[in-house]
Amino acid sequence: MTVTITDVQTILTQPDNSRLIIVKVTTSEPGLYGLGCATFTQRFHAVHAAIEKHIKPFVLGRDVSRIEAIWQMAMVHGYWRNGPVLNNAISGIDMALWDIKGKQAGMPLYQLLGGKCREGAAVYVHTDGRDPQEVEDRVRQVMAEGYRFIRVQMGGYGGQGAAMVKPEGAPDGAYFDPRDYARSMLKMIEHMRITFGEEVELLHDVHERLHPIHAIQFAKDVEPFKLFFLEDILAPEDIKWFEQLRRQCSTPIAMGELFNHPREWQPLISGRLIDFIRMHVSQMGGITPARNVAAFANMYNIRTAWHGPGDTSPVGHAANLHLDLWAPSFGIQEWCRFPELVYEMFPGLPEVRDGYMYPNDQPGLGIDIDERLAAKYPCQDAVEWWTQARLPDGSPARP
Repeated sequence: MTVTITDVQTILTQPDNSRLIIVKVTTSEPGLYGLGCATFTQRFHAVHAAIEKHIKPFVLGRDVSRIEAIWQMAMVHGYWRNGPVLNNAISGIDMALWDIKGKQAGMPLYQLLGGKCREGAAVYVHTDGRDPQEVEDRVRQVMAEGYRFIRVQMGGYGGQGAAMVKPEGAPDGAYFDPRDYARSMLKMIEHMRITFGEEVELLHDVHERLHPIHAIQFAKDVEPFKLFFLEDILAPEDIKWFEQLRRQCSTPIAMGELFNHPREWQPLISGRLIDFIRMHVSQMGGITPARNVAAFANMYNIRTAWHGPGDTSPVGHAANLHLDLWAPSFGIQEWCRFPELVYEMFPGLPEVRDGYMYPNDQPGLGIDIDERLAAKYPCQDAVEWWTQARLPDGSPARP
């Protein structure tokens, strides 16, 4: 008997800092449902509307087993495609259908993808501080918890501690000085490497804060400190600069969290211009495209490092983990260290022990949601401040 989609529910909740979008797909088989992540925290109303007004009417009554066909048709159903709002909306359905298929099979998702290549996924966590000593202290704290891969930042994205002279009448914003940022980050990273030697893998996220030629210089300057990877050194609009970057240094590069179009990641992979792909799985459209990209990257010996901050929902983290356990090209997984409330709200949320993330081996994604608890923490509207980035003269900048 064919099992069909009977309802699609969008659950909006904010148990921590990020506004989360969870999609629940209910089926014609009593008690059988799946969960998916559609989280675009800065534009959650738009994704909610896209699901309720466009994607839900499109999928109602469809056979839940036809994941590939539904994904392909949903991607072109609006004619224009590959944007973050609709990609996230489609992802919510896609992940939920994979969750359902795993439950029907009585298998964790990684088994349906091809089985484990590893028992647990190594993760990296974030540290920050106002100065090198404070960053060092926080690195020691997470090392004591068993983490061996650590992202080191100082002063937030762009290193916002610099004193700067603004022009008269300069508007409010998240100001940063790119040149001061480059100098201070190099000193901080050098301090971490000298202090900790080779016993810890260091990572750093530029977050597109440098002009392309200065980004290349930064990647060259940081080369002696042997980072595990340097993240988002260039913006998606500057993809052609990766060719010059590759010719000038061997610093490992991770890229992709802002990508939502195949033509953004395809040339970087086929040209061997990066070392890690780290797309936000819901932004690229879900598990279906992520599975394909991981297989494609494997042919070029490029590893995965899926985006996994607090604005990837727990359901999204569960999806990341299943991809990590299966992918032969796995590299590392970003991990945000959720507070206890989130574990209570999302039973089955993957756990991390001694620097590795482990599945619970329940069918499907292995995660659920306490809808009553989620409803107690509604999403709060806000005009984001950190994405209003400005250069010292007040010019708008990429965040």
